[in-house]
Amino acid sequence: MKLYNSLGPNPHVVRMFAAEKGIALPLEEVDVMGAAHRQPPYATLNPMMQTPAFETDDGQVICEITAICEYLEELHPTPALIGATPGERAETRMWCRRIDLNIIEGRSRAFRATGAREFYKDKIKLLSVEAAQELFALVEDRVLWLDGQLAGKTYVCGDRYSLADIILYCFMTFGAPAGGSHVPPAARNLHALVERIRPRAATAA
Repeated sequence: MKLYNSLGPNPHVVRMFAAEKGIALPLEEVDVMGAAHRQPPYATLNPMMQTPAFETDDGQVICEITAICEYLEELHPTPALIGATPGERAETRMWCRRIDLNIIEGRSRAFRATGAREFYKDKIKLLSVEAAQELFALVEDRVLWLDGQLAGKTYVCGDRYSLADIILYCFMTFGAPAGGSHVPPAARNLHALVERIRPRAATAA
């Protein structure tokens, strides 16, 4: 197995997921700042030209972080980070999809069109700055909705730590000052969740 690794929250999700399971993943670094992901050989390996990509022992290449983590869970079911039962797995997948579609995707698109516009302007199609600001507002609304859903919970799936928590942690802390996060001040439950996860050894993966 091999993980094509780089700077960014997406590879961190896979590294952290693997670390929680005690899986030592060999890493091959991809220089995204030098645009190595946008040219062969990596762009041939992953035509989406995004990191990470994961190569199995039999040579299959899997992209998209949820799919990679699902594969690792199939091979190493304990501890269960997606779920030990059909109901648990469905619950984790439901929350991962909600977080990805409502928060992560929008926040990433808005950031590329504003704070990282200079880096991305000649690489991908970007929203206008005005549309990106509106998208930021929509994402914050969804973050506050999620915050309400976290009331009285230890983790996203109740008392069960899961891939949903790992995804939230990696994206909410990436690029923040050391010890900080991108959680809005009003989202107290989400802030508490991030701080609950921060001491875990796997966050350093």
